[in-house]
Amino acid sequence: MTAEPAEPVRRRRNGKQLEAELLTAGWDELVEAGYGRLTMESIAVRARTSEAVLYRRWANKDELVLAAIEHYRTVHPVADADTGTLRGDLIARLTAVSRARAPFFAISAATAFSGLSAGTGLTPAQVRAKVMGDEARPHSRALYRRAHDRGDLDLDRVPAAVLELPFDLVRHDLLMDLRPPAPARIREIVDELFLPLLRNHRAGRTSLE
Repeated sequence: MTAEPAEPVRRRRNGKQLEAELLTAGWDELVEAGYGRLTMESIAVRARTSEAVLYRRWANKDELVLAAIEHYRTVHPVADADTGTLRGDLIARLTAVSRARAPFFAISAATAFSGLSAGTGLTPAQVRAKVMGDEARPHSRALYRRAHDRGDLDLDRVPAAVLELPFDLVRHDLLMDLRPPAPARIREIVDELFLPLLRNHRAGRTSLE
């Protein structure tokens, strides 16, 4: 008599691995269903777990969605290119960020504008910061540290607002168009807006004369 095949052993998940899988399921459900139709139940079904497991970690779907967005951004970093010049590094970085983040921004922007905040206790501005992803302080960006070490800029003299300008403009374009800016637009941001401002600060001028 042939023995019946054994039931597959259910793998027990716990700790960081379990949380990562739950957040991945949350992101996948957000992409496929959208924020409005997403529920804790639908995420639990996708993750092959119970709603109780989710509620032990997140109080509601808003908290879970924010965590899923942050997790996706963390596990999909954008590579940093060292071209040897600040201009080259900026163009390479902005191009890579815009191409890698365009789908992410489309999903995240739709989520932010769909009412995400009611269950988080955060202000709309705080939700936007979490969804859009505030990266490390501008002065800590690797490409600016390299430029500082080469003597291309003085991080002690250049305001954070100036250093963040090219990234803010690319984020703005991504939010408005939901597609990567054209190469000519990225060169315009770097060559016609950012570098002239940087030269002003290098020369000791903080406003147009």
